[in-house]
Amino acid sequence: MDTNKTTTTILQTKQHFEILDGLRGIAAWAVVIFHFMEWAYTDPGQNFIGHGFLAVDFFFCLSGFVIGYAYDDRIGKMGVLEFFKSRIIRLHPLVIAGSILGLLAFLFDPFGGHPELYNTGKIILTFLCSLLLIPLPIIEDRGFNLFSFNAPSWSLFWEYIANIVYAFVLYNIKRSYLLLLTVLAAAAICLVSYRSGNLLGGWSGPTFWDGAARISYSFLAGLLIYRSNWIIKNKLGFISLAILLFLAFLMPSSKWNWLSEPFIVLFYFPLLIALGAGAILAPGLKKFCVFSGKISYPLYMTHYAVLWMFGNYYTSHKVSSMQLTWIIVAGLILLTGAAYLIMVVYDIPVRKYLSNKRTAKRKGAPSGAPLST
Repeated sequence: MDTNKTTTTILQTKQHFEILDGLRGIAAWAVVIFHFMEWAYTDPGQNFIGHGFLAVDFFFCLSGFVIGYAYDDRIGKMGVLEFFKSRIIRLHPLVIAGSILGLLAFLFDPFGGHPELYNTGKIILTFLCSLLLIPLPIIEDRGFNLFSFNAPSWSLFWEYIANIVYAFVLYNIKRSYLLLLTVLAAAAICLVSYRSGNLLGGWSGPTFWDGAARISYSFLAGLLIYRSNWIIKNKLGFISLAILLFLAFLMPSSKWNWLSEPFIVLFYFPLLIALGAGAILAPGLKKFCVFSGKISYPLYMTHYAVLWMFGNYYTSHKVSSMQLTWIIVAGLILLTGAAYLIMVVYDIPVRKYLSNKRTAKRKGAPSGAPLST
């Protein structure tokens, strides 16, 4: 059997959830705004989008749904190795791009930073670990992030772990066991939130295992939604769902964060994904949703190099509220444009080249063989 032809046929007959693509983009823009505001207001109570970091949990839940949807009926045919190749080709080019941009920002930040405090060997080691997604929280100037040259990579580390567990355990597990694992992971989320007072952890050495709890529940929940066909038919449309999603990030911070944040992650985000999968997209919004979905990952993985420079600028200059507003608006536009450029010039061509090489090797064809899905 021609596995490439079978895979292509399967994908052509499957529905594409453009609204979920659009919501992924909304979440990515929310993360960028949150990171700007996080530098400006260290007190979460003053940050109007103080819960923007929960967008990562939305990503995790959406990832579980999409992985189940895309691979449940074909990973058995394609095999674990080919699954891993597919995921690496999809995810890792931007891991590399984000690491390179982060290194350049560290070395040539015009507004501050102290690269001279770190010897060449330490910088090279940190960079290599960033390229290979090996956590190494040793750079003080980068807040001891797990990945000093590209902070958001912490979530990609856990995404890879989730993909590995999916391939070896979850893809053929009984639904009853999947439900049990999801309930246990929900208990872990509640424990983490109660202990820490929030769900902000996962990005640093001391909060490393918080990230494990966050990916475990949300990925399992997304997979469970798909396996259970918990898709809610509705007429809300993209605009209404985008507003509902953004409201979660605007939720005021309070002493009850340890309770409100798990509620959002455990119930609200899975509900939005079930609604998003069952909603009807207005034809006029299709192009925006498709663009939003495509730009979300490049934006998420490349924006933080600029955020380090913004943070050094903000802490060394007096910036008024109006100036801050214009900086964030301009930054959001420019970062989106840069992410699009990186996607078109680098990410898509690299993925196409790697996919073509993979297809050619598998079929024994010349390297110019068509792109495999």
